[in-house]
Amino acid sequence: MTFEFDWVDAFTDKPFGGNGCSVVHDGAVLSDDTCLAYVRETSLVECTFTGPSKVADLRVKYYLASREIPFAGHPTIATVAALKHRGKIGDGPLTLETGAGIVAVEVAGDDITMTQQAPEFGQNVPAEIVAAVGGISRDLIIAPPQIVSTGLPFCITVLKDRAAIEALRLDATAFAAYCTELGLPSTDVMEPYWITLQGASAKGDTYARLLLAPPSAPEDPYTGSATGAAASYLWAQGLLDSPKYIAEQGHGMGRPGQARVEVLGPREAISGVKVTGRGVVVMSGTAFLPR
Repeated sequence: MTFEFDWVDAFTDKPFGGNGCSVVHDGAVLSDDTCLAYVRETSLVECTFTGPSKVADLRVKYYLASREIPFAGHPTIATVAALKHRGKIGDGPLTLETGAGIVAVEVAGDDITMTQQAPEFGQNVPAEIVAAVGGISRDLIIAPPQIVSTGLPFCITVLKDRAAIEALRLDATAFAAYCTELGLPSTDVMEPYWITLQGASAKGDTYARLLLAPPSAPEDPYTGSATGAAASYLWAQGLLDSPKYIAEQGHGMGRPGQARVEVLGPREAISGVKVTGRGVVVMSGTAFLPR
């Protein structure tokens, strides 16, 4: 079968920045095996496959190289940017059916704003176990690491400064121990999302990294879902003076990405997180895929 696709760089307004995602239009009919093989073929971290929905404007399925996941941030931005590129949508509101529920999106020119759900705050993870995953000293972690989800869970880990975040290197043995601590298989899920309260550029307020385990790529250039989870944590913990800020990621990979973030609600009762970014289509074409 033939499917049209757009390869989009999300959380950037320039090609080859931010995080890439291939959007396969009408590809939600494809089997899991085909979707997983397609992600591996692209060497991207995630790809999306769209289809009709009975409860929203569009259904979106999200895949890593290893599994389907309920939601992801940069692929959401990429999917909406691809739809607008093809003239399928214009400015205004849009709803997406995802595995994490209905995601509300607002399109205004080049800006795409997704409203992530209210955070779920999970367990704390011992700082020494998390530090070992990144090959750094426990003393560089300045707040208790915690599992947080606004659609996809991550272990939000706040580091002392830029030097600490740039020193990170994934330790596979320590990551396996971390997964054991959380009662998980040794897979790329609930990874530590490392963040510091210093931007990568003069415009940024935070800078983050996400190191990944195989079969995914070694690092994610920009992680929109984790941006929402981190914003919730930082606001709830009193580490932000304002609920609005600029979140940066990917600069150390040569793929600088940026989002405008707004946490909704008071620190003790967060109702959601708005994450705004842009997407640039860098190639389009036809995929010939077995159903």
